[in-house]
Amino acid sequence: MVTLTIDDTSVTVEDGATILDAAKAANISIPTLCYFKGLCDIGACRVCCVEVEGDERLSAACNTPATEGMVVRTRSDRAEAARKTNLELIRSRHDLDCRNCVRYGTCRLQYLLKSYGLAGPDATPAIYPQELPRGKRAEWDPHAIIQRNASRCIQCGRCVAACKKLQGIGVWEFIGTGSRSSIGVADNRTMREAGCVACGQCITHCPVGALSERDDIARLRAAIADPEVTTVVQIAPATRTAWASSFGKQDGELGVERMCAALKEMGVDYVFDTVFAADLTIMEEGTELLNIVKAGETDRLPLFTSCCPGWVNFARTRYPESIAQHLSSAKSPMQMFGAVVKTWFAEKNGLAPEKIFSVALMPCTAKKVEVALPGMSSNPGVPDMDASLTTREFARMIAQSEIDVEALEDVPLDDPLDKGTGAGVIFGTTGGVMTAALRTAAAIMTGSNPEPTGFEFAPAAECPWKEAVFDLAGTPIRCAVVHGLANTDQLIAALDAGTVDYDFIEVMGCPGGCVTGGGQPIVSAKDLMYCDPKTLRAAALYGEDSGKQLRKSHENPSLKKLYDEFLGEPCGHKSHELLHTHYEPKKKYR
Repeated sequence: MVTLTIDDTSVTVEDGATILDAAKAANISIPTLCYFKGLCDIGACRVCCVEVEGDERLSAACNTPATEGMVVRTRSDRAEAARKTNLELIRSRHDLDCRNCVRYGTCRLQYLLKSYGLAGPDATPAIYPQELPRGKRAEWDPHAIIQRNASRCIQCGRCVAACKKLQGIGVWEFIGTGSRSSIGVADNRTMREAGCVACGQCITHCPVGALSERDDIARLRAAIADPEVTTVVQIAPATRTAWASSFGKQDGELGVERMCAALKEMGVDYVFDTVFAADLTIMEEGTELLNIVKAGETDRLPLFTSCCPGWVNFARTRYPESIAQHLSSAKSPMQMFGAVVKTWFAEKNGLAPEKIFSVALMPCTAKKVEVALPGMSSNPGVPDMDASLTTREFARMIAQSEIDVEALEDVPLDDPLDKGTGAGVIFGTTGGVMTAALRTAAAIMTGSNPEPTGFEFAPAAECPWKEAVFDLAGTPIRCAVVHGLANTDQLIAALDAGTVDYDFIEVMGCPGGCVTGGGQPIVSAKDLMYCDPKTLRAAALYGEDSGKQLRKSHENPSLKKLYDEFLGEPCGHKSHELLHTHYEPKKKYR
């Protein structure tokens, strides 16, 4: 332990702690911009600089170790003047057309400029030329899922760190030096060549508006305005836990019925619950696993979940000859829902599939890739899903419509695709898909309903994933749960080395699963020092699960009706035709 003094306050912290850590422990605020806890501490912006007694140079609080007896001034005239100068330099190279930026009102740089009196019409004009790098880096497809505005990049390095450390991919890198430095796609490649999986973690970690998702709001608005088109929107579990934070509320404070009210206010015809399709996915994916186990087809094991499109993209490009062959053939809940809407629901309501515009509100940017994948059409020439909007896009759409969400009355979701169980709800967090699948698999294998809380996972020894073995009627099922693609790489390496052996593996591409997906509301790095949204959002989902009367997918009465009237049986001919697909391997990138 070390004891130091910060702004005349004595504070004791563990060895290895930084000045920023110590300041937090003493409830002293130090402004940051490039810093991101546990991810980026390169001190590139110098906004967190502080004065350390005895040092001639100012120190970056984010990466300077706290030492015994250190005396720190965080608000000295010298430190404050340096911060202001550093912010002026950053501002001079930054596009200040804030009102036309997707991060207006949530931009960390904008907040700091206002705090230091550097925002407004009297701002110093840019002193450096704003030039895009030559070559492929200057070529940006306006239809790409990940959009980049180089004029707003502040070279903080957070996107570089997120892609490399969290996802193990390394799409982004620093290019050049000095005033001509920039961040671009590594090795002068295109995004596809670099192996981007569209997870969107670079977006959520960017403190400004340099990175964003492709905006598909106009497509939904056009469909709403067309009197010949029926608009259908489904709402994902993780989206409902986070959307309220975009309006100054706590996660989970405004429920799915309020989302339905907002959508109806905008003119959407039908609003359904993706949880219904999550239950459907469990029936199909769980049955697929049991069929493999019963048939003794060990060469098809382990079976990997296929609900996460970022993970599917990763498997198809990083491991096309091996792991991609072990992906479950079951479509994701979003795609299954789309298939059901444009077949069963369309038939029951006398609607032409080609006149239905089906949209999903998802916590995910990679879902925009998934809607366009081959094999996702239940009707020839008609895609099951027409568009996927992120939670952020939904919030922007509400703002553009000038809807006061607090003034709205809750509106129930539309029947019959509004029923879901607790098992479907927990899809939104890591381990949820696995737990939900095991609840139903155990019931099928044993002939009796297990306790929904009877499936606990423990950390694997010295490994960044969890594991467990469950006895299902005398058949041991070895399971693993992992989130974050860098962690997934380690798990696959262990499988290849033969140090671990599993039958069923759940992979979520984003840390914590969908609750912190690349399309969720962006939480500032400052707020993340004091709270963990993935834990809070996961708790909200499990809380909803525990409060439900039905907590196992096979107990869903609406699902039983769907199978009785239309699908037949799980993994039967009809369901396999509509609810399953084949994920083609892609060119390998590493």
